[in-house]
Amino acid sequence: MSIRVVVADDQELVRSGFTMILEAQPDIEVVAEAGDGVEAVAAVQRHTPDVLLLDIRMPRMDGLEAARLVCAQSACRVVMLTTFDLDEYVYEALYAGASGFLLKDVRRDDLVHGVRVVAAGDSLLAPSVTRRLVADIIQRRRAEASAPPPSSVHLDVLTAREEETLRLLARGLSNAEIATTLFVSEHTVKTHVSNVLSKLGLRDRVQAVIRAYETGLVTPGSN
Repeated sequence: MSIRVVVADDQELVRSGFTMILEAQPDIEVVAEAGDGVEAVAAVQRHTPDVLLLDIRMPRMDGLEAARLVCAQSACRVVMLTTFDLDEYVYEALYAGASGFLLKDVRRDDLVHGVRVVAAGDSLLAPSVTRRLVADIIQRRRAEASAPPPSSVHLDVLTAREEETLRLLARGLSNAEIATTLFVSEHTVKTHVSNVLSKLGLRDRVQAVIRAYETGLVTPGSN
């Protein structure tokens, strides 16, 4: 069964380029293209794709607002696209529900891999974006140290093993690596991850990483 994709970017050459790359894959079908956020939201409603590749900076409705609407109204997974690895909207886009973030100069193979990874239910971040994300989280936590937590749901709803799974997940370990570390099966790890997301009200692993850093469960440079 093909992975259904909508490509949204206000630059026609970018849209066409991504579409050609993806259409060349036997397991991916581009069902629509969109030139702005309004068209992107409409295309998702009309075609019910698995993945939306969404430019952050577009006319009429930007990618951030479009991501909020798409993630709130559908099960479509959103991958944000930008020219800038230090885009000021990275943090907000991920909180809006985006499952990944890629630069527009992404290599052909990495683009295809990214679509497959996100369609399979995992999350995706370019390394430079991950570094920015962590730094941004720490800066916000320091600036808002006296403010209440961003969510009323705290980590104490997790079991000890679920909390350890979240800690390892936030450090970038795959399910297989977490299974090896905890001496459990990969199926058990998948269950733990699913429980973490459900109990904390999170959409995917990206938001789990954000929550782990926000709460201080993991800090930059920790082992």
